[in-house]
Amino acid sequence: MKTLAKWSVSDYHGMIQAGILRDRRVELLAGEICEMSPETPIHYNTTKRGAKYLEELLAGKADVRFNGPITLSDSEPEPDITIVRSPESIYNDRHPQPQDIYWIVEVAKTSLKKDLEFKATIYASAGIQEYWVLNLSVKQIIVFKYPQNGEYTTEQKFEHGNLIPLAFPDIQVSVERLLG
Repeated sequence: MKTLAKWSVSDYHGMIQAGILRDRRVELLAGEICEMSPETPIHYNTTKRGAKYLEELLAGKADVRFNGPITLSDSEPEPDITIVRSPESIYNDRHPQPQDIYWIVEVAKTSLKKDLEFKATIYASAGIQEYWVLNLSVKQIIVFKYPQNGEYTTEQKFEHGNLIPLAFPDIQVSVERLLG
């Protein structure tokens, strides 16, 4: 039987400060240091365009973070897009935590299974109210809402139309525009 060491967020921060993880694309997921999937051009461009679009829609309402870490109890993932409380200056000394996060967006092609299963469980366990996965393979957005006992209680798929985020019922997000 193989026993793996589980790392705390504090251990992970210590490794980063000590330079142990320098030049490594990793994130802490459920106590494990995991290699991040390489970004394909379409993944990067979809994420960048999506972050800019959400910044336009949410100007003055929320801060939109692009490929930045968030700190959860036993994880420090780096979601593609995270919509968090403003002002951004509150994150000068720490990364956003669950109480700061309105919703998370992951863009997936090669990482789809990890995003739909592993990360969904991590985000639901942290109490993130809403989680969107942009599935580039089939041009679809999967929306998870209402976490309970480590899983989301609703899952819906959209290929067109508008999404209305839980935190901002007055905002309509175009599915087509997010998918590029």
